[in-house]
Amino acid sequence: MEIKQIDPLSQVMITPSEVIEYLFCPRFTYFLNVLKIKQYEEKRYKVQKGRRVHEDRLRNNKQYLRKKIPMISKEQNVYLAVPELNVRGIVDEILWLKNGNLAPVDYKYSLYKKFAFVTHKIQLCLYGIMIEKTYGKKVERGYIAYIRDSSKTFEIELDASLKQKALLMVNNVLEIISKEKMPKKTSEKARCVDCTYKNMCV
Repeated sequence: MEIKQIDPLSQVMITPSEVIEYLFCPRFTYFLNVLKIKQYEEKRYKVQKGRRVHEDRLRNNKQYLRKKIPMISKEQNVYLAVPELNVRGIVDEILWLKNGNLAPVDYKYSLYKKFAFVTHKIQLCLYGIMIEKTYGKKVERGYIAYIRDSSKTFEIELDASLKQKALLMVNNVLEIISKEKMPKKTSEKARCVDCTYKNMCV
């Protein structure tokens, strides 16, 4: 009897947050996903504060419908998993729009700016892709809700180009996990100053 070989990566499920960490520095993926060394970032004050505000917003906004967005209803704190893409995660909000499409909302404990960071766009886009795969509905845009000090929302177009880039980043993360080889670190030296792994990153 022939024994079917199981692809080890078929068992791996990464989150959009882990893709953001890869974009910050590829070695995050190596230390966290290959060597299994935790960041212990939950001890940081800003992280703790952000999570408390995030939880309060989810609890207090259950019935709130965003007036500036043509929406009918929403779901909150939705866990999604798409094994064929090796991606899983919890979406803060899924909006049901009047045109029949769906849209993700991702809360960020940061100040509103007139632009969105690439990392935030990629993370939001991965939520959008998971929603499309799970619900079988179009996702053409998403929203970043900045919940620190105020509540401003930034709309992001989730076009084919951004979706392709987001999936490429997922593949890059999976490649590091598969090869179990330390990648080059970020060229942005300023990111190393407050890095959790700076003492072990040679």
